[in-house]
Amino acid sequence: MIRLASNSSTRAKLLKDAGVVFIQEGVDFDEELVRAETPKSFVYQATLGKYHAALEKFGYKIPLLVADTVITAHGKILRKAKGEADARRILSLQSGSVTSIITAMIYKSSTMELVDISATHYKFNRFDEKDLEAYLKSGEWRGKAGACMVEGFCKKYIKEVKGYESTAMGLCVEKLLPFLER
Repeated sequence: MIRLASNSSTRAKLLKDAGVVFIQEGVDFDEELVRAETPKSFVYQATLGKYHAALEKFGYKIPLLVADTVITAHGKILRKAKGEADARRILSLQSGSVTSIITAMIYKSSTMELVDISATHYKFNRFDEKDLEAYLKSGEWRGKAGACMVEGFCKKYIKEVKGYESTAMGLCVEKLLPFLER
């Protein structure tokens, strides 16, 4: 059994689908405090902050797993949208371009530590304006990094993918599972 220190239902589903037994409880960490020059640095620092918060709260009597994800397009970090206009701006940067979804994770047990940063790159076709407006009105983008859901709205616009889908969903289970089997 492991502890998933995240409130993400998507990360929980990835673990469940992989047959991993876990308990889930998130931690508080203010990502707005992170100052980083690159998306990889940002996601690593955010994950490390969550890791320290989880370690302080839970220790690692049972193995601990934390993760964070960042979306980037045109060299810009695309955070969670602050409103509909911001979501429109963020999604317009991704429309017809390459969007990278970078996930960092830290897995720590009493005998090992895994630190990983993985990226999945999506080349999107241009988003249909009417479809985009319907997505914005639905509010499904709320709380999503980059306002993007590759398993939802963005899926039909994917032209090309390089990397693991699980990374884009917030946890690279393909890299984690071999360490859980030890």
